[in-house]
Amino acid sequence: MQNNRKKVLMLIVPLILLVILIILYRQFAIEENNNTPITVVTPTVEPTLEPTLSPTPEPTPEPTPTPEPTPTPIVTPVPVADKAGNVSGEKIKYKVFSGTTQVTDYQSQDKIIFGAPENYSSLKGVTTLRNDNYRSGAEYGTRSVVEKKLEIVWTSDEIRLVDPNWPGVGWTGQPLIVNWPENVRKIMNIYPEFKEKDLVEVIQVTLGGEILFLDLETGKSTRPSIDIGFPIKGSCFVDPRGYPILYTGMGINSLQSGKTTSWKFRIFNLIDQTEIFSIPGNDPSTSRTWGAFDSTGLVDAETDTLIQCGENGLLYKVKLNTNFDIENAHLSIDPELTKYWYSNPFTGRLGIENSPVIYRDLLYFADNGGMLQCLDINTLKPKWAFNLGDDTDASPALEETPDGAFLYVGSQVDLQGVTGNCVVRKINALTGEQVWEKSYKCYKDSVINGGLFSTPTVGTGDIEDLVIFNIVKTGTEWGGRLVALDKNTGEEVWAKVLAQYGWSTPTVFKSDDGTSYMIFCDSYGKMYLIDPKTGETLDTISVERNVEASPAIYNDMVVVGSYARKVFGVRIK
Repeated sequence: MQNNRKKVLMLIVPLILLVILIILYRQFAIEENNNTPITVVTPTVEPTLEPTLSPTPEPTPEPTPTPEPTPTPIVTPVPVADKAGNVSGEKIKYKVFSGTTQVTDYQSQDKIIFGAPENYSSLKGVTTLRNDNYRSGAEYGTRSVVEKKLEIVWTSDEIRLVDPNWPGVGWTGQPLIVNWPENVRKIMNIYPEFKEKDLVEVIQVTLGGEILFLDLETGKSTRPSIDIGFPIKGSCFVDPRGYPILYTGMGINSLQSGKTTSWKFRIFNLIDQTEIFSIPGNDPSTSRTWGAFDSTGLVDAETDTLIQCGENGLLYKVKLNTNFDIENAHLSIDPELTKYWYSNPFTGRLGIENSPVIYRDLLYFADNGGMLQCLDINTLKPKWAFNLGDDTDASPALEETPDGAFLYVGSQVDLQGVTGNCVVRKINALTGEQVWEKSYKCYKDSVINGGLFSTPTVGTGDIEDLVIFNIVKTGTEWGGRLVALDKNTGEEVWAKVLAQYGWSTPTVFKSDDGTSYMIFCDSYGKMYLIDPKTGETLDTISVERNVEASPAIYNDMVVVGSYARKVFGVRIK
């Protein structure tokens, strides 16, 4: 019986194994068949899509021949230790508001990355304070310098006086000089005699509360002035995209007559000069009630974003939502405001009078409490801060070099008392670490502080080793000192002692042969033509009274306003 069972098992087991093998084989075959279409379809789809879609975006960012690649790399600042006045951004208390609502972990919807300064504006001319996001200089175009002389070729009509304390053009007061594209010029309310001309227009804010529009060639009015009725300090700016938009602050909100008004930062449509938006200077997001806007902002063309600082201690990021229809001469904006508030850990004082510098995605500004800070423009998180030691109204300037990016900045004598030190510095823009500093003893009186009020002038070309500072009320209570410092060491290469100080920013330009020259104006009403390699005076003329404003240069024409209640057009010969 057992033998029969063994025989049966010997027959059944192989059969069972055979059945199992057949089932496994069929299952394997099914899986193979299921996989086969995927492996077959993939090569037929991929080759047809790859040549048409993939190569188009891939080569563009990498080997592009254009001088400034569109996707600029994001800067990540190195975390810094607390030393030499420098602290990490983590020690700064701050808040971010969307409108009036406080938000946490703010992040830009559109990533802002500014490019090189030469790519800031698509317009021909000088379009903002010191003309770009590095605050490099206020000149445009070419000129041949032969005689090394200056000649006044026109003066504007007299600027009205709304307050005897505020005549003419004040600080910073730099004019804009814009060659509008023909299709934009023809839709604006420019007088007929200038509409068909290849107009280069001067736009000048005044302490008379008017914004003037002048022909660079003749000094004649090109259209009606814009009247806000109260002194405008600072400098206005136009939209760098070539859109007919003008941005301006105001410096004073009460007159000797007793007339008062509300603080505002204004945006104007230059098609018809109507005010299309304003930011109130008094804001519940900040405790500071002084709401002036002396700072001159910047606009990021790629993201349609305005960056503006206020003396109320707020930094504004404004998504403009611009709609410009040139065919139908229509312009509108629908702004969305984001505000950055912070606490100064060094002095507690707020108020931003200088104008911001932007390097890629990093923003820099200083304040009335003497704090210079670096801010991530996309997260509004502070990266580092530096204690400059006193009120700082002068705008910084930035230079990018093979060794890195560096800020040049200087303080004034205000909080220190009737005498103190103006300290000018070179600072690593990524880490906040000081490279060098140089001090100048300055005086202060009841009206005017000493120190630095003008933007440092960063040399290029034949003066690329120099940075020039204009020190106020040093040597004597009315004296000044123009100094050219070695960029690497901070040591004086030359110094020019001035009998009369000047708040005006020295403005360098180049002749067609590459030789650098410099325009400088003082509080006595003198305009100097200077050799910036040596400090030698080449020529002087009079613009009659104190010049607080900074000049702008277009081709061979210098434009500046003075306390003489005039704007001057000066030819470089």
